[in-house]
Amino acid sequence: MKISKKDALSWYTMFADMQEEDFLPMHQEIALSVLSQIETAVEAENARRLSEIEGIKSLDGRTFFVGDTRKFPAGCRSCLTGTGLSAVRKTNKCNLACRFCYDFGVLRQIPPIGEGLWEIGGGKYRVEDIPLLLSVSNRPTGIAYVYLEPFMEIEIYAPIIKEFAKAGIHQHMYTNGTLCTRENLKMLADAGLPELRFNLGASGCADAVIDNIRLAKEMIPSVGIETPMTREFERAFNRKKAAVLNAGADFMNCAELHLNENNLPNYAGENMYMFRSGYLSPIFSRRVTFDLMKMAMRESWDMLVHDCSNHTKFARDLNQRAKEGAWFGASTYGSEFDRIPYEVFIPVLSDPSFEFLEEEPIPESYFLDGLMI
Repeated sequence: MKISKKDALSWYTMFADMQEEDFLPMHQEIALSVLSQIETAVEAENARRLSEIEGIKSLDGRTFFVGDTRKFPAGCRSCLTGTGLSAVRKTNKCNLACRFCYDFGVLRQIPPIGEGLWEIGGGKYRVEDIPLLLSVSNRPTGIAYVYLEPFMEIEIYAPIIKEFAKAGIHQHMYTNGTLCTRENLKMLADAGLPELRFNLGASGCADAVIDNIRLAKEMIPSVGIETPMTREFERAFNRKKAAVLNAGADFMNCAELHLNENNLPNYAGENMYMFRSGYLSPIFSRRVTFDLMKMAMRESWDMLVHDCSNHTKFARDLNQRAKEGAWFGASTYGSEFDRIPYEVFIPVLSDPSFEFLEEEPIPESYFLDGLMI
């Protein structure tokens, strides 16, 4: 069913006030048709914009980038073609509160991992357990230090980094960059960390963080930027573009902003879409990525620019499930919401500039079966 935009607005306005238990299968079919219509229009426009970017490259059809392929981050290669993204969690605190953060508004409620413990694959381990874990488990091609801001307690990270480095496992770490110093960056380099990623958007492209990118590049082999693509970041980057490019980062991962219940209110009123009934994102976010990719090619940046989109995350999950030996088509990719947040699609359905590609009336049989609006 290719529902019309007018009908879609009427039904979603009603669905926003309905209780989940009142939904019939025909209601659900209409709801999913609306999501498909929005997504199809967004995907068509994205494809058009991608086609306008000269020198676009693909990693086995799983993601897109522009720039020197040798600078494509090894952590992303592991994530998309290796054994996936194996998360190592430790620090449950952050010194910032970013509008785009998945934990916006609940940062003080994040539970600790536990003194002396590291969460890996859902289990908890001490550093001295790592050799045992590696000896009995399928060895990952790479691991990533995630879970808020590691530099809040960066001094405890050296021993575990050394263990994974000794085992030849690629590692990368995320930071907002505000707490970096020459001393702690050297400690990470000496421990064997090969890749560090700065969320430059967290600080609004602060001069001090740009300086820390330059400093990190003196000691750590691969240094990049990874930040959600927001209008605020685009404005800040354009103001600081020369300084950012001169800092010497190898790559910039342009993450398509996706929303959950915590950060969604910060983007209320934006035109939204859902990718494969999973991640919910403002439509503008990936278009910021396209603008940066076009700029990178036009100005011959020395920094690779990677389109880390919802499509990329979808491919990541499929790759990881396959590497785990799951059945054909197995996926854990899905929505951050227990039910479709119908109300957040009212703005895009009300926007006269947003058009569906094809429309058709709802089949008359639906109404004969008692479906009413």
